[in-house]
Amino acid sequence: PFLFVLFLAMYLATLLGNSAILALVSLDPHLHSPMYFFLSHLSCLDICYSSVTVPKILANALRPQATISYRGCLAQMFFLMGCAGAECALLAVMAYDRYAAICQPLRYARAMSRGVCVAAAASCWLWGMLDSAVHTLLASRLSFCGTVQLQHIFCDVPPLLRAACSNTRPSEVALHAASVFVGLSPFLLVVVSYLRILATVLGMPVATGRRKAFSTCSAHLLVVALYFVTANLNYNRHSSSYSPAADTLVSVLYCIVTPMLNPLIY
Repeated sequence: PFLFVLFLAMYLATLLGNSAILALVSLDPHLHSPMYFFLSHLSCLDICYSSVTVPKILANALRPQATISYRGCLAQMFFLMGCAGAECALLAVMAYDRYAAICQPLRYARAMSRGVCVAAAASCWLWGMLDSAVHTLLASRLSFCGTVQLQHIFCDVPPLLRAACSNTRPSEVALHAASVFVGLSPFLLVVVSYLRILATVLGMPVATGRRKAFSTCSAHLLVVALYFVTANLNYNRHSSSYSPAADTLVSVLYCIVTPMLNPLIY
Protein backbone atom coordinates (compact mmCIF):
# COMPACT_ATOMS: atom_id res chain seq x y z
CA PRO A 1 0.00 0.00 0.00
CA PHE A 2 2.83 2.44 0.78
CA LEU A 3 4.48 1.90 -2.62
CA PHE A 4 1.11 2.19 -4.35
CA VAL A 5 0.45 5.59 -2.74
CA LEU A 6 4.03 6.76 -3.41
CA PHE A 7 4.04 5.86 -7.11
CA LEU A 8 0.50 7.15 -7.58
CA ALA A 9 1.48 10.52 -6.08
CA MET A 10 4.55 10.76 -8.34
CA TYR A 11 2.52 9.78 -11.40
CA LEU A 12 -0.19 12.36 -10.70
CA ALA A 13 2.48 15.02 -10.11
CA THR A 14 4.09 14.09 -13.44
CA LEU A 15 0.79 14.30 -15.31
CA LEU A 16 -0.21 17.58 -13.66
CA GLY A 17 3.12 19.34 -14.08
CA ASN A 18 3.76 18.32 -17.68
CA SER A 19 0.14 18.90 -18.71
CA ALA A 20 0.37 22.40 -17.23
CA ILE A 21 3.44 23.12 -19.36
CA LEU A 22 1.68 21.83 -22.49
CA ALA A 23 -1.35 24.00 -21.76
CA LEU A 24 0.71 27.13 -21.04
CA VAL A 25 2.82 26.77 -24.17
CA SER A 26 -0.30 26.22 -26.26
CA LEU A 27 -2.34 29.11 -24.82
CA ASP A 28 0.27 31.85 -24.31
CA PRO A 29 1.42 33.49 -27.58
CA HIS A 30 4.58 34.75 -25.83
CA LEU A 31 5.69 31.13 -25.45
CA HIS A 32 5.40 30.27 -29.15
CA SER A 33 9.17 30.13 -29.58
CA PRO A 34 11.58 27.29 -30.39
CA MET A 35 12.70 26.87 -26.76
CA TYR A 36 9.14 26.32 -25.50
CA PHE A 37 8.22 24.28 -28.57
CA PHE A 38 10.91 21.76 -27.65
CA LEU A 39 9.99 22.00 -23.97
CA SER A 40 6.42 20.98 -24.84
CA HIS A 41 7.78 17.92 -26.65
CA LEU A 42 9.88 17.10 -23.59
CA SER A 43 6.75 17.31 -21.44
CA CYS A 44 4.87 15.06 -23.84
CA LEU A 45 7.73 12.55 -23.73
CA ASP A 46 7.75 12.62 -19.92
CA ILE A 47 4.02 11.88 -19.83
CA CYS A 48 4.51 8.96 -22.21
CA TYR A 49 7.54 7.76 -20.23
CA SER A 50 5.60 7.53 -16.99
CA SER A 51 2.43 6.19 -18.59
CA VAL A 52 4.35 3.25 -20.09
CA THR A 53 5.53 1.97 -16.71
CA VAL A 54 3.68 3.43 -13.72
CA PRO A 55 0.09 2.21 -14.38
CA LYS A 56 1.32 -1.40 -14.60
CA ILE A 57 3.40 -0.90 -11.45
CA LEU A 58 0.29 0.40 -9.65
CA ALA A 59 -1.81 -2.53 -10.82
CA ASN A 60 0.82 -5.05 -9.71
CA ALA A 61 1.20 -3.34 -6.34
CA LEU A 62 -2.39 -4.36 -5.53
CA ARG A 63 -1.95 -7.99 -6.58
CA PRO A 64 -0.54 -10.89 -4.54
CA GLN A 65 1.72 -11.77 -7.49
CA ALA A 66 3.06 -9.16 -9.91
CA THR A 67 2.64 -10.40 -13.49
CA ILE A 68 2.86 -9.17 -17.07
CA SER A 69 2.17 -11.05 -20.30
CA TYR A 70 4.93 -11.80 -22.81
CA ARG A 71 3.44 -9.48 -25.44
CA GLY A 72 2.72 -6.85 -22.80
CA CYS A 73 6.34 -7.04 -21.70
CA LEU A 74 7.65 -6.51 -25.24
CA ALA A 75 5.19 -3.67 -25.82
CA GLN A 76 6.24 -1.97 -22.59
CA MET A 77 9.91 -2.33 -23.49
CA PHE A 78 9.33 -0.95 -27.01
CA PHE A 79 7.66 2.24 -25.84
CA LEU A 80 10.06 2.65 -22.91
CA MET A 81 13.15 2.40 -25.13
CA GLY A 82 11.49 4.58 -27.77
CA CYS A 83 10.85 7.37 -25.28
CA ALA A 84 14.39 7.02 -23.89
CA GLY A 85 16.02 7.36 -27.30
CA ALA A 86 13.78 10.24 -28.31
CA GLU A 87 14.51 12.12 -25.08
CA CYS A 88 18.28 11.77 -25.52
CA ALA A 89 18.04 13.28 -29.00
CA LEU A 90 15.61 15.99 -27.88
CA LEU A 91 17.90 17.14 -25.05
CA ALA A 92 20.70 17.52 -27.61
CA VAL A 93 18.45 19.55 -29.90
CA MET A 94 17.43 21.77 -26.97
CA ALA A 95 21.11 22.38 -26.19
CA TYR A 96 21.74 23.39 -29.80
CA ASP A 97 18.75 25.73 -29.63
CA ARG A 98 20.30 27.51 -26.61
CA TYR A 99 23.65 27.62 -28.41
CA ALA A 100 22.09 29.22 -31.48
CA ALA A 101 20.16 31.75 -29.36
CA ILE A 102 23.17 32.86 -27.30
CA CYS A 103 26.13 32.42 -29.65
CA GLN A 104 24.49 33.31 -32.98
CA PRO A 105 21.56 35.60 -32.11
CA LEU A 106 21.47 37.35 -35.50
CA ARG A 107 21.08 34.01 -37.33
CA TYR A 108 18.78 32.46 -34.76
CA ALA A 109 15.46 33.15 -36.52
CA ARG A 110 16.68 31.44 -39.68
CA ALA A 111 18.57 28.60 -37.98
CA MET A 112 15.59 27.67 -35.81
CA SER A 113 12.70 28.44 -38.12
CA ARG A 114 9.32 26.75 -37.65
CA GLY A 115 10.08 24.18 -40.33
CA VAL A 116 13.47 23.34 -38.80
CA CYS A 117 11.93 22.92 -35.34
CA VAL A 118 9.17 20.62 -36.58
CA ALA A 119 11.64 18.52 -38.56
CA ALA A 120 14.03 18.29 -35.58
CA ALA A 121 11.25 17.22 -33.18
CA ALA A 122 9.90 14.64 -35.63
CA SER A 123 13.42 13.27 -36.17
CA CYS A 124 13.87 12.83 -32.39
CA TRP A 125 10.67 10.79 -32.11
CA LEU A 126 11.54 8.71 -35.20
CA TRP A 127 15.11 8.13 -33.97
CA GLY A 128 13.86 6.80 -30.66
CA MET A 129 11.30 4.48 -32.23
CA LEU A 130 13.78 3.05 -34.75
CA ASP A 131 16.27 2.32 -31.97
CA SER A 132 13.52 0.74 -29.88
CA ALA A 133 12.35 -1.42 -32.79
CA VAL A 134 15.84 -2.97 -33.08
CA HIS A 135 15.99 -3.85 -29.37
CA THR A 136 12.43 -5.21 -29.34
CA LEU A 137 13.03 -7.37 -32.44
CA LEU A 138 16.17 -8.88 -30.90
CA ALA A 139 14.41 -9.42 -27.55
CA SER A 140 11.53 -11.22 -29.30
CA ARG A 141 14.03 -13.81 -30.57
CA LEU A 142 15.24 -14.70 -27.07
CA SER A 143 14.26 -18.02 -25.50
CA PHE A 144 13.08 -18.36 -21.91
CA CYS A 145 13.05 -21.56 -19.88
CA GLY A 146 10.03 -22.26 -17.69
CA THR A 147 8.40 -19.51 -15.67
CA VAL A 148 10.42 -16.32 -16.05
CA GLN A 149 10.96 -14.10 -13.03
CA LEU A 150 12.20 -10.60 -13.81
CA GLN A 151 14.08 -9.01 -10.93
CA HIS A 152 12.68 -5.62 -11.85
CA ILE A 153 9.54 -3.49 -11.56
CA PHE A 154 9.01 -3.18 -15.33
CA CYS A 155 10.22 -4.76 -18.58
CA ASP A 156 13.53 -3.43 -19.83
CA VAL A 157 16.37 -4.87 -21.89
CA PRO A 158 18.91 -5.64 -19.11
CA PRO A 159 16.54 -7.71 -16.90
CA LEU A 160 15.23 -9.58 -19.96
CA LEU A 161 18.76 -10.50 -21.01
CA ARG A 162 19.52 -11.80 -17.52
CA ALA A 163 16.37 -13.96 -17.56
CA ALA A 164 16.96 -15.45 -21.04
CA CYS A 165 18.41 -18.95 -21.47
CA SER A 166 19.49 -18.46 -25.12
CA ASN A 167 22.32 -16.55 -26.75
CA THR A 168 22.03 -12.89 -25.74
CA ARG A 169 25.12 -11.67 -27.57
CA PRO A 170 23.27 -9.85 -30.41
CA SER A 171 21.12 -7.97 -27.91
CA GLU A 172 24.13 -7.08 -25.78
CA VAL A 173 26.01 -5.73 -28.82
CA ALA A 174 22.96 -3.70 -29.87
CA LEU A 175 22.62 -2.33 -26.34
CA HIS A 176 26.26 -1.22 -26.19
CA ALA A 177 26.02 0.30 -29.69
CA ALA A 178 22.90 2.20 -28.66
CA SER A 179 24.69 3.45 -25.55
CA VAL A 180 27.26 5.08 -27.85
CA PHE A 181 25.07 6.37 -30.69
CA VAL A 182 21.80 7.03 -28.84
CA GLY A 183 23.16 7.95 -25.41
CA LEU A 184 26.78 9.12 -25.58
CA SER A 185 26.61 11.04 -28.89
CA PRO A 186 23.75 13.37 -27.82
CA PHE A 187 25.47 13.89 -24.48
CA LEU A 188 28.68 14.96 -26.24
CA LEU A 189 26.67 17.36 -28.42
CA VAL A 190 25.19 18.86 -25.26
CA VAL A 191 28.66 19.24 -23.72
CA VAL A 192 30.09 20.90 -26.85
CA SER A 193 27.11 23.27 -27.09
CA TYR A 194 27.47 24.35 -23.47
CA LEU A 195 31.23 24.82 -23.74
CA ARG A 196 30.60 27.19 -26.65
CA ILE A 197 27.85 28.91 -24.65
CA LEU A 198 30.16 29.27 -21.64
CA ALA A 199 32.89 30.83 -23.76
CA THR A 200 30.42 33.29 -25.28
CA VAL A 201 28.81 34.19 -21.96
CA LEU A 202 32.14 34.81 -20.24
CA GLY A 203 33.05 37.16 -23.06
CA MET A 204 29.97 39.34 -22.53
CA PRO A 205 30.91 42.80 -21.23
CA VAL A 206 27.69 43.31 -19.21
CA ALA A 207 26.99 41.25 -16.07
CA THR A 208 23.23 41.43 -16.67
CA GLY A 209 23.62 39.70 -20.01
CA ARG A 210 25.70 36.95 -18.43
CA ARG A 211 23.08 36.32 -15.74
CA LYS A 212 20.28 36.18 -18.31
CA ALA A 213 22.19 33.74 -20.49
CA PHE A 214 23.04 31.50 -17.55
CA SER A 215 19.44 31.54 -16.31
CA THR A 216 18.11 30.30 -19.66
CA CYS A 217 20.57 27.39 -19.67
CA SER A 218 20.74 26.30 -16.04
CA ALA A 219 17.39 24.48 -16.07
CA HIS A 220 18.22 22.51 -19.21
CA LEU A 221 21.69 21.64 -17.93
CA LEU A 222 20.22 20.29 -14.68
CA VAL A 223 17.72 18.16 -16.60
CA VAL A 224 20.51 16.80 -18.81
CA ALA A 225 22.67 15.89 -15.81
CA LEU A 226 19.80 14.09 -14.06
CA TYR A 227 18.74 12.16 -17.13
CA PHE A 228 22.02 11.10 -18.70
CA VAL A 229 23.73 10.13 -15.44
CA THR A 230 20.88 7.86 -14.28
CA ALA A 231 20.27 6.39 -17.76
CA ASN A 232 23.98 5.65 -18.17
CA LEU A 233 24.02 3.87 -14.81
CA ASN A 234 21.05 1.77 -15.89
CA TYR A 235 22.37 0.56 -19.25
CA ASN A 236 26.15 0.57 -18.85
CA ARG A 237 26.81 -1.24 -15.59
CA HIS A 238 28.81 -4.46 -15.70
CA SER A 239 26.83 -7.61 -14.95
CA SER A 240 29.14 -8.43 -12.04
CA SER A 241 28.01 -5.26 -10.26
CA TYR A 242 24.31 -6.01 -10.77
CA SER A 243 22.05 -5.67 -7.75
CA PRO A 244 18.23 -5.95 -8.04
CA ALA A 245 17.73 -3.22 -5.43
CA ALA A 246 20.23 -0.83 -7.06
CA ASP A 247 18.84 -1.58 -10.53
CA THR A 248 15.31 -0.78 -9.39
CA LEU A 249 16.41 2.43 -7.69
CA VAL A 250 18.28 3.70 -10.76
CA SER A 251 15.36 2.83 -13.05
CA VAL A 252 12.90 4.63 -10.79
CA LEU A 253 15.15 7.71 -10.83
CA TYR A 254 15.34 8.10 -14.59
CA CYS A 255 11.93 6.68 -15.60
CA ILE A 256 9.68 8.06 -12.85
CA VAL A 257 11.41 10.68 -10.70
CA THR A 258 13.09 12.66 -13.52
CA PRO A 259 9.82 13.13 -15.53
CA MET A 260 8.23 14.38 -12.31
CA LEU A 261 11.05 16.84 -11.60
CA ASN A 262 11.38 18.28 -15.12
CA PRO A 263 8.32 20.60 -14.84
CA LEU A 264 9.44 21.76 -11.38
CA ILE A 265 12.95 22.52 -12.68
CA TYR A 266 11.72 24.47 -15.70
